[in-house]
Amino acid sequence: MYTTFTVDCVIFGFYEGELHVLLTERNEYPFKDWWALPGFFVNNDEEMEDAVKRILYENTGLKDVFLDQLYAFAGLKRHPQGRILTVAYYALLQLDKTKIKLKPVTSYMRQAKWFPLNKVPDLAFDHSTILKQSVEKLRRRIANTPVAFELLPDKFTLTQLQLVYESILGRELDKRNFRKKMINYGFLKELDEVQKGVAYRAARLYKLDKRKFLKQFQNSITF
Repeated sequence: MYTTFTVDCVIFGFYEGELHVLLTERNEYPFKDWWALPGFFVNNDEEMEDAVKRILYENTGLKDVFLDQLYAFAGLKRHPQGRILTVAYYALLQLDKTKIKLKPVTSYMRQAKWFPLNKVPDLAFDHSTILKQSVEKLRRRIANTPVAFELLPDKFTLTQLQLVYESILGRELDKRNFRKKMINYGFLKELDEVQKGVAYRAARLYKLDKRKFLKQFQNSITF
């Protein structure tokens, strides 16, 4: 017995002070010319992990991206062909390390492009719902996991860190309160280095002590 299902990938990146999501422009019906999350059908003789890697590569040209399983979606009206189960995965990328020219290697996607989270167009199928639930999960995880730091380079400023938290939470945070809390928690290591190549006054750089973070946050960070 064969089961028809798909994989959809929600890829987040942080760039120029904003959280971005990676979308692809469809080149086939249904929803031809619409933007969508990278995704496609899983072959019946294909292991799930292999399918995720293949589909992401075909849609975007990206390789070696670690994706974590999010949810399964199986609404009756999510696909014009009827009930088609999709398993959604998500990942976080450091865009300063991923200055890639995204290019699909399949004909069913025309192009891949990063969109600021607050400027995402209408999406095909139920991908708006999948994206919304991905953001909600990210907001829950930010309270007690170092997920925000996965979007930053190894060395970062407190301003960059605050912008990541604000982008994920979708609201502004008080600068003084944020910095005081982050420093007092004790999981940030202040470096004897400052930013390089900036036109403004260079800010101090910090690194995350992941061991201290995980030890500290058996409870949640609150703002």
